[in-house]
Amino acid sequence: IVSLIIFGFLINSCNNDSTQASYPYSVSITDAPGPYQQVNVDVIGVEITGEEGQSVTLNVVPGIYDLLKLSNGVEKIIATDTLEISKVQQIRLVLGTRNTVVLDDTTYPLSTPSAEQSGLKLQVNQTLQEGIMYHVLLDFDANKSIIKLGNGGYKLKPVIRTVEIAVSGAI
Repeated sequence: IVSLIIFGFLINSCNNDSTQASYPYSVSITDAPGPYQQVNVDVIGVEITGEEGQSVTLNVVPGIYDLLKLSNGVEKIIATDTLEISKVQQIRLVLGTRNTVVLDDTTYPLSTPSAEQSGLKLQVNQTLQEGIMYHVLLDFDANKSIIKLGNGGYKLKPVIRTVEIAVSGAI
């Protein structure tokens, strides 16, 4: 009888399902056309902030992306991961220092002080459900995001709209 009780405890302890729910998540970028030849952004990081303040750094594809090549329905996935948090409040897009704009065949650096230090903070406020693939599209507006400075330079003050997409399905 003692052996059966111990065996029962062992079976019960092995069957405790302590797996945490997971939510597949991806982030991509696109752009509306603008009056420039190129608008290049240097993406170095994407971070998700949850409801409780916890943050997750996504697996990012770092690189310099020409936003104008990502218009008219074209988008590029820049980060993916599987989250273990069920509520997303914010996406932080961290840009590097190699941001540029090309106008009349001349390349100008784009200063982006806040994007390089703390990242561009985009409010999302999503509640995730298990078994659904979540995708967020960061839709830049290059025309409104580029500001000409009085000294002849340019500044990037991104105007970005987020589009949240949840994809579910079964066969």
